[in-house]
Amino acid sequence: MDHQSEYKKNSISLVGAISMGTGVMIGAGIFALTGQIAELAGKWFPLSFLFGALVTALSAYTYIKMSNAFPSAGGIGMILQKAYGPGAIAGGSALLMAFSMVINESLVARTFGTYVLRAFDLTEFEVLIPVLGVCLIIFAYAVNRAGNKSVGLLSMVMAALKIGGIALFAIAALWVGGYSFEPSSTDSASFPLAGFVASIALSILAFKGFTTITNSGAEIVNPHKNVGRAITYSILICVVVYILVALAVGSSLSLDELIKAKDYALAEAAAPALGPTGFYLTVLLAVVATASGLLASVFAVSRMLAMLTDMEMIPHSHFGMSGSIKDHTLVYTVVVAALLTIFFDLSRIASLGVFFYLVMDVLIHWGCFKYLRQEIGARGFVMLTAIVFDIIVLLVFAGMKLQSDPSIVLIATLMIVSVFIFERWFLSNWINQSAKAHSHDHSGH
Repeated sequence: MDHQSEYKKNSISLVGAISMGTGVMIGAGIFALTGQIAELAGKWFPLSFLFGALVTALSAYTYIKMSNAFPSAGGIGMILQKAYGPGAIAGGSALLMAFSMVINESLVARTFGTYVLRAFDLTEFEVLIPVLGVCLIIFAYAVNRAGNKSVGLLSMVMAALKIGGIALFAIAALWVGGYSFEPSSTDSASFPLAGFVASIALSILAFKGFTTITNSGAEIVNPHKNVGRAITYSILICVVVYILVALAVGSSLSLDELIKAKDYALAEAAAPALGPTGFYLTVLLAVVATASGLLASVFAVSRMLAMLTDMEMIPHSHFGMSGSIKDHTLVYTVVVAALLTIFFDLSRIASLGVFFYLVMDVLIHWGCFKYLRQEIGARGFVMLTAIVFDIIVLLVFAGMKLQSDPSIVLIATLMIVSVFIFERWFLSNWINQSAKAHSHDHSGH
């Protein structure tokens, strides 16, 4: 591929890959979603993260098997193209992945704005949340323009600060709160089954950053082994951090307080447990975590879009801009993220992310199961189990949203359908069988 020279082979170590994955995950996962998950799952919300990790682990199996067989900087785009050929299903699914990552950026940006306002006790000035979020997106754009090296080094330092800081916060809050996980009642009515299953959809969103590692396959040292390892370690680190934090938040706040403060739950939980200093340190941690998560995510999405353009899976217009395709896709990424940050609140952004990501995930598993499982040596039942879990969680989540916010279900459906119709128009067929056969003949190259 002639653009390959832009992406340096073997420039990301195993530790670098893990910090990139955890960096993207911990950015939004824990700060933006803890309160929303508690709102759906009730007092059982710490368990939601555990179930989210289990479903994610099943999902990750397909990505690891594909990345081990064909490590490439094309990542998800490459997986889809190998499964379906360069047709509209592959192109549409790849765009859904890219959009779900951009949605994640706006989630992180709004969370950043929410925590900054909380620090200065300006929560009534909600109009400033998108303003601060857009400022962060512009900052991420500037750092990404500065190049690959700065992103890699910064995300490693930030990931270490973030994971260490959040784990310390959780342990300290648990120590002070003396928490024991005892639901107040054991009768079945107190377990909101539908809400709990729907909350798993948001928990999965908190883990989906592992796909960033897949998208950097060719740049990781010894990718045939290290992509899988990096994904596994990232998920394990995050599940430990998430459960610790969920227990800590649960020990400091009642469920009502947690739901009321759902957009800034960690800061709210820090105040009673750790006093004013703890509160400000937690806000600072949230600012660092969201900023670094956004940096890593903008880097990953712009590269993914550039690769999809190279693979001729999406159309490209430079709108009169100079520079490389990657420079252009960087601009598109931040513009779309900024628009979402301005027009949607946190819970609606998270809902959009769930719909886009889970639909794409099902299509990846199905494509790999149907066309590639022999070639990559994968167990079909694991892939089918992942599909079943994805669909159950997605349907229950959609059902809950139809009751509480039907318009977001409609918006998500229209956007997903539009993406596929657009790709069908652009690529002129759903599955390009002849090109698929051709790519199989040449997959050794």
